[in-house]
Amino acid sequence: MTGLKLIPGWLRARLGWHTLGLVASLVIIGIAVFVLYEMLRHIRPGEVLDAISGTDPWRIGVAALFVAGAYFTLTFYDWFALRTIGKPHVPYRVAALASFTSYSIGHNIGFSAFTGGTVRYRIYSAHGLGAVDVAKLCFITGLTFWLGNIAILGLGITIEPWAASAVDHLPPWVNRLIGLALLAGLAAYVVWVGLKPRRIGVGKGHWTVTLPGWKLTLLQIVIGIIDLSFCAAAMYVLMPQQPYIDPIALGVVFISATLLGFASHAPGGLGVFDAAMLVALPQFATEPLLGALLLLRLLYYVTPFAIALILMGSRELMMSRRRIAATRGVSLDPLAALPVIEPDAAPDDASDKPERRRAAG
Repeated sequence: MTGLKLIPGWLRARLGWHTLGLVASLVIIGIAVFVLYEMLRHIRPGEVLDAISGTDPWRIGVAALFVAGAYFTLTFYDWFALRTIGKPHVPYRVAALASFTSYSIGHNIGFSAFTGGTVRYRIYSAHGLGAVDVAKLCFITGLTFWLGNIAILGLGITIEPWAASAVDHLPPWVNRLIGLALLAGLAAYVVWVGLKPRRIGVGKGHWTVTLPGWKLTLLQIVIGIIDLSFCAAAMYVLMPQQPYIDPIALGVVFISATLLGFASHAPGGLGVFDAAMLVALPQFATEPLLGALLLLRLLYYVTPFAIALILMGSRELMMSRRRIAATRGVSLDPLAALPVIEPDAAPDDASDKPERRRAAG
């Protein structure tokens, strides 16, 4: 206890919240592992492989396009955040690289707020952004993510409350009220930021963030909705064809399961997302549904993760070569190694000869 008293009050409070979050994550993961074990202990792996191999190639191709669309939309999270924090000089290509690699790596390693922030800092620091700038950027990108989630989940639960009941086991009328409350809260936030400029302080006196106004907030919501819609569409294309499921209902289940996986901080929501999907969709046979989930993981998690590692590795190698070349005074420009040819001296002009004779005389 004496040691705890030496810790500042704000840090003790922060550690308390972090401990609570860690406990909640472990509880979610523990429940998910138990549910998965109960559901998969009688699984037939051969049927799962048959379901994967039996998926039409065009479905996998369309799902891959939807995943590519989702990651393309994610690049605008960073592009938007850079302009919000007053760093518009960073070009889109850099924002796209930082966004793609940070999300791909963060999704797979887990604790994306930390891992994604580390990757972003590694890239943006080369363009004049400090740690505080990257922290502000991560805050704005996170805000865009949650605004989009609240909007699309609120709409989905209001329209299809029965789909949400399959996840949270609440009565449909309660879920519809929750959906309406989410939409009302979102509308209130848009009005709140539209009345006057709003600043939020993070940490006592550490740094503040100016929130986007109502027009830019609506843009944030649209970006978030498009991103999540692409993800849900990829899942829908990979789903078994029978029985039929309404796209909105699947979207509600998918986003709810995604948020549970996000709350667990498990890499890619592994186990938590899958358990929620299996529990919420009991009308589907387990093996085909599990095959669809594995295909989605391959497209949305594994493939982008491999590409991100290649991109980051190539970037680090190039930067290392440039640093070594700079210390040795060597240029990496291939044209710099060519010999420099000086032009021949121009012949004396005939008109200059009389002048030179007079000067000599």
